[in-house]
Amino acid sequence: MNAEHASRPPYREVQILLVEDDDVDAEAVCRAFEKVRIGNRIVRAKDGVEALCILRGEHQLQVGRPCVILLDLNLPRMNGIEMLRELRADPALSDRLVFVLTTSDTDSDKVAAYQEHVAGYVVKSRAGSDFAGLTQLLDHYWRIVEFPPERHL
Repeated sequence: MNAEHASRPPYREVQILLVEDDDVDAEAVCRAFEKVRIGNRIVRAKDGVEALCILRGEHQLQVGRPCVILLDLNLPRMNGIEMLRELRADPALSDRLVFVLTTSDTDSDKVAAYQEHVAGYVVKSRAGSDFAGLTQLLDHYWRIVEFPPERHL
């Protein structure tokens, strides 16, 4: 790791909402962030229903803005596509930045996700067993991209 990367301050207080029902995958994502010293707060929801409650402030866990959502598609109660549709239909949440992180490599899931304006679609097997590809993607992404200011509806 180079000195510039290690000494850099946290990424503009960007919080991460990880929507993942698999404990092993959730732990692997958290370890990947720790490994490259991305210290941003990660809040985990185990399904779409819980994630929406967190985003709406109806849960003991909450995430502020700016926020990046890492969303699995294969979830109990409310799957990822259903959650995306509800998220985009809610004026208070519709502008949230979402990356799909899933095992699904089907074209229909990719089309459905992009129709709901995801920022990217990452197949877990291509992100690497330690999710190194994902952390590199996000590391580069939020170094360059400007997030909108906090807004109140």
